[in-house]
Order: sequence, then structure tokens, then C-alpha cells
Amino acid sequence: MKSLKAQNHPLSKSEKEIQLLESLEFTESFESKLKESGLFPLKPIQIEILQINMGKMCNQVCQHCHVDAGPDRKEIMEQEVMQQCLDVIKRHEIKAVDLTGGAPEMNPNFRWFVTEIRKINEDINIIVRCNLTIILANPKYHDLPDFFKANNIEVVSSLPYFNAVKTDAQRGDGVFGKSIKALKMLNEVGYGIDGSPLKLNLVYNPSGAFLPGSQGELEAQFKKKLSSQYEIEFNSLFTITNIPISRFLEYLVRSGNYEAYMERLINAYNMTAAANVMCRNTISVGWDGYLYDCDFNQMLELKVDTPKSQHIKDWNTDALTERNIVVNQHCFGCTAGAGSSCGGATA
Repeated sequence: MKSLKAQNHPLSKSEKEIQLLESLEFTESFESKLKESGLFPLKPIQIEILQINMGKMCNQVCQHCHVDAGPDRKEIMEQEVMQQCLDVIKRHEIKAVDLTGGAPEMNPNFRWFVTEIRKINEDINIIVRCNLTIILANPKYHDLPDFFKANNIEVVSSLPYFNAVKTDAQRGDGVFGKSIKALKMLNEVGYGIDGSPLKLNLVYNPSGAFLPGSQGELEAQFKKKLSSQYEIEFNSLFTITNIPISRFLEYLVRSGNYEAYMERLINAYNMTAAANVMCRNTISVGWDGYLYDCDFNQMLELKVDTPKSQHIKDWNTDALTERNIVVNQHCFGCTAGAGSSCGGATA
């Protein structure tokens, strides 16, 4: 585990977060839990998914956002880095490209990048993590559902709850209503409809300092409510645990829930979930091209433990496949209860 307590230079925001995560002396370390499970050092199984952060610019400022994204963020992936990503996709057996942000659609080269990926491989699974409201944010985005369809993109969208009160509390006033309109637009072009190949999946994050409930039960509730009240259909619901970093960590500290939440995560540690964490088959690419074990490590600036292959331009499949995955206390979020990944529960 990386420790920052002895460093003399002024701490960055990410270093301060790591220091806070390591500060609770009475808690067990994630490393010790992995050792008990026979999983340390945690190693990749294979690299199947390239998750690419296209920038931290977003039209929303969500309270739980681990990226700390918003309209004022200037970090954006340049076309040169996108081309380096394309070179890796061409040369290696990448099965899925997962585009995230911020709002990835706000990157001016987003559509070019998607079409270039599709040219490389007609069968590769392209995932876009769309916040839904971006579709309505500006007329230039209104045709996104058609663009998604034309390129056979899997759409994954956050919807904290099936009513306005809880959704708007987490994501901002008016977000629920706009999300419903965007979901209807996606349904109209075939997304989420039974029998359609166009996949529309929703993401549920708890609105407070607790773990998500049963993924299956929540999916059934969401399908019933969204269908009966709004005539909206979707394929699957993914439950994702809020990871104690960035804005959610700030909320935990501000509300006095930090210690209790960490204890809750640690006590709910699940060895099966730990064996199936997403970092074992995924590489996360930062907006500037640097490589990380996952999107959460990216936000803490914990680069992959492969000194000669830490940037997409220096991609080395052998080194990345043989690396030790960098872990810290925030990793308990992915291994608590039924587990948590960008594809939902893992156990």
C-alpha cells in the first residue's frame, strides 16, 4: 500500500484523500484482507476492456461524482491521445471500449473517435456512459440517440431512483424530468426495447452512506415503476457502491459518516467479489493518456505499477498483464456485499 505520511512536499488533493483513507488506525487494510483471501498481490486475469476517460467536463455537478466533473473542468482528451488509443485497439485483442467522463459526448472529437473505433472492429462492444441530460443540454446533442444507434453503441446511464425527489437530490434540480425525456428518446429509436439489439442499461448509486440493495430486486422495482408511470423500458440495472473518494468522501467527512461508512465496507468484505473486481480485466485510460488499474485509482492518481508502460503510447501487453494491481482502502467499496463494478454486482 502506498503511504504518503512521510512526504515533505505540499500534498495534492489526491494525496490528501489517500492520507485520509489511511488515517483510521482501527480499520483493517485492504491488503491484509486480500492476503487472508489468498489474492495478494492482486493480479490481472486478462485485459479485455479499455475504459477511456474522455475528459472531466460535464453539464452536471452530481454530489456523488468520483471524477469531480462539472462545466468548469478543462481537462479534455486530445485527438493525439485518442489516436494512440486507436493504435492499441488495432494491435491488441480488446473486446470492449468503455467511454466515460465527465460527459464523454462533450469532447469535440467524440463522434470521430467512436466512428474510428467502429471502423477497426464491427464486433467490438462500444459502451458510452451517458448522463442522459446531455441529450437535451444543447440542440447539437439532440441527435445522439440516432448516432448511438448508427454505431451500435451500448448506452449505460445513471438514474439514482425512479422518482424526482431522490434523483434531483443527488444529481441536481430538474435532472429526473430531463432524464425521463432522454430515456423516451432512446426508447423511440429502439434502445432498451424487448427483442432489440440496442442495449440500454441503468446505474443505481445509493443516495447516502449505505450499500446498495439487491441488484435483482432493485431492477424489478425500476422496471415496474418506469414502465407503469412513464412507459419506459430498459435492459438491466447495475448497482454500484459509492466509493469513498472525491465528492462522496467530502460528503462522508462533512456529514460525520466517514468512519462508520468505512467500517461498513470493511465488515461487508466479500472474497468472491474481490476475486471478480473489474481491475482484473480492465485498464483505465486517463484524459491525458496515463494508465490506471481502474477509474477510481485514476482519480487518486495511482498509476499502474508498470514503470515503462504507464502511458497509452508506451502500451506493453505483457507488462500490463503481469503487473501487480495497486490497491488502497477505497478498494473496499468494490468488494463489499455483492460487489461493485462498472457492470454492477460481481458476486
